[in-house]
Amino acid sequence: MTQTRLEPGDAAPDFILPDAEGADISLKSLRGKRVILYFYPAAMTPGCTKQACDFRDSLDGLTAAGFVVLGVSKDSPQKLAKFTERDALTFPLLSDPDLAVHQAYGAYGEKTMYGKTTVGVLRSTFVIDAEGKIEKALYNVKATGHVARLRKDLGLG
Repeated sequence: MTQTRLEPGDAAPDFILPDAEGADISLKSLRGKRVILYFYPAAMTPGCTKQACDFRDSLDGLTAAGFVVLGVSKDSPQKLAKFTERDALTFPLLSDPDLAVHQAYGAYGEKTMYGKTTVGVLRSTFVIDAEGKIEKALYNVKATGHVARLRKDLGLG
């Protein structure tokens, strides 16, 4: 199974996905803003909760620096709504049940867990510039400490 990996300078694949309320969000509608798009395996699991809460807790600084944060998983909008409510998440979570957007970004494919090769969601984060180009493509990131490292990489301390 070959995976497409995006590189800085590539055009970010456009998408239209429903958020937790069922409203469609498109990447194209966010032109002019920098976007942090992150893919995570499953809502309400320990690592994904930690990562989402780190983004939530950093959101004011990211927003002040001109970023929009979007999380994407294969979970249904109903499950995303529960996750948003349970953890007081303050940014949109998008539903990609058929994994088409995951695959377009190379965020789904073979991974090694506990010495076994499996196929699944690759925890990945993309920084997309105001023109819709990939600024950073980070694959197989760790849930814990990722947002702090990303903030540092973006010069946000």
